[in-house]
Amino acid sequence: MPVTVLLVDDEPLVRAGLRAVLEAQPDIEVVGEAADGASVVPLVRQLRPDVVAMDVRMPLLDGIEATRAVLRGVDSPPKILVVTTFENDEYVYQALRAGADGFLLKRARPSEIVHAVRLVAEGETLLFPAAVRALAAEYGNRQARAVLERAALTDREEAVLRLMARGLTNVEIARELIIGTETVKSHVSAVLAKLGARDRTQAVITAYESGFVSPA
Repeated sequence: MPVTVLLVDDEPLVRAGLRAVLEAQPDIEVVGEAADGASVVPLVRQLRPDVVAMDVRMPLLDGIEATRAVLRGVDSPPKILVVTTFENDEYVYQALRAGADGFLLKRARPSEIVHAVRLVAEGETLLFPAAVRALAAEYGNRQARAVLERAALTDREEAVLRLMARGLTNVEIARELIIGTETVKSHVSAVLAKLGARDRTQAVITAYESGFVSPA
């Protein structure tokens, strides 16, 4: 089955460009488009896309609130890939904190766009660039530190979390730690459960905000 995608951006040319890039792939299908975040929830319910590629800045309802609306209002919500112009945009970070699964720049090469959609669909989340990691560190707070302390991660789970924060996939983590991929998946699941994180992105945000991982 192809990966199905809903495009959400207030610029028709951006939507057309993304559609052209994605529909050139045999394993990706664009099932719909929207010009504003206010249309996202009903379209997601109707079309049931695997991934929503969502602009973070839109006039009526921005990508942050649209992300929250999808996660609150849709059973088995799709993955949300934030698409934006500026990598150091605080809006991007807030969208990730709200539950978005990954990050993509509009100026990304076609191959990077395709890879991003596939990776997010598989659940091995794209992580934010250095500029946004620095923002995460600036949001350091006691709550994140308390969550990490209560989690009482094992040494191996801590190692897995650090590699997740570097943006490594399960296969890459397995290679780095010289363990099996299924073992990595088990460790990732344990990390998410202990941190109370919805997905890898939320776990990594906690890692940065708690100071467990440095943005350097």
